[in-house]
Amino acid sequence: MTYAGSRRIIDVDSHVIELDDFLWNAATPSERDRLPKMADQKVLPVAQQGLDRARELFARRQTDPETRAKFEASLVQVHRNGWSRLGAFDPAERSHALDLFGFELQWVLPTFAFHQVAHSKDPSLLALGARVLNRAMGDFCAKDDRLLAVGYLPFSVGPEETASIMDEGLAAGCFSFMVDTNEPDPAARSFTHPDFDPVWARFDAADVPFVVHVAVNGHYEAIPRSFRNNRRAMPETAGDAPGSPLDLVTINNSAEIFLTAMLFDDVFGRHPKLRCVSMEHGAFWIPSWLKAIDFAAGALARGARQDTRPSDLARERIRVSPFAGEPVGWIIENSGPEMIVFATDFPHPEGGTDPIAKFEATMTECSEATMAAFYRGNMAGFIGLDP
Repeated sequence: MTYAGSRRIIDVDSHVIELDDFLWNAATPSERDRLPKMADQKVLPVAQQGLDRARELFARRQTDPETRAKFEASLVQVHRNGWSRLGAFDPAERSHALDLFGFELQWVLPTFAFHQVAHSKDPSLLALGARVLNRAMGDFCAKDDRLLAVGYLPFSVGPEETASIMDEGLAAGCFSFMVDTNEPDPAARSFTHPDFDPVWARFDAADVPFVVHVAVNGHYEAIPRSFRNNRRAMPETAGDAPGSPLDLVTINNSAEIFLTAMLFDDVFGRHPKLRCVSMEHGAFWIPSWLKAIDFAAGALARGARQDTRPSDLARERIRVSPFAGEPVGWIIENSGPEMIVFATDFPHPEGGTDPIAKFEATMTECSEATMAAFYRGNMAGFIGLDP
């Protein structure tokens, strides 16, 4: 019996937890000379001890059936560091983990390798890093059609270079791409500017959704730093994991602003098949946001389409993965059954232990049809599969 059991499931958010040679293996000799090392970035600290332990345990799983069985039995337990979880960094082992999960498809995003390349202030190095990252993600998923590689497009390098990076990434095997939700330079063009239409048109032509994911936000800071000066001890966290209630309550801000701009600047309107999946921003904000954009359209609309409500367009073009443990039943009751989709965040710890049980504990009033849509139907139609 698989973890999914009789459920048909598409997992829209999972990750590689890369070893420190992940990008090196995908890079050309000249690219290797310029690539920053994984340990150079400080957003997600890299522990050499964790890397060494991951390699040791992986080797043991290949030769010791008892060790392999222990890891298989703890597939959905979060008591191991991410590198040490089954399938975290090896493609063949990831396919085996997917067999055990029993999911039909799993979207796969980077972790450390994103931060390894995404924080360069040199546009040429940022573009080079994105190209190598996309190649590495395509390589990781190349031998299993169930694994859908998600790369990265750094829009801040400009529309022409971004379009070129996307073309190369699609050819390298990426299914889709994360995009930044914020341009950090206040004097630069918004990503909703018509100059970026050739990039959005490529998503439309490829008929694949783009991805907005927590931490892929152009260095947006939702919380002014003065709020940290509150005489309270701040938790030790790293990367995109929320470290406090304030972090969690504001985790959606960047995505909410960006998607609102995409609607009111008519980017979705100009590209009839353009669609988006929001990952790890939670979903608790969706009901109020749908009300807010309709109110804004009536009160202060600027250039928005008038033939449909913004909330209807959002329901048609946007899917959102909640955190396990959120009140998903309440969210669906107050926003509709179309937008909310299942994700594990495997092998990141934010997905929690036994995400199916956590989700279903909050969905006791949902119908079988709603549950089926949450697990598979809402995403199947979104990416052109039979419901």
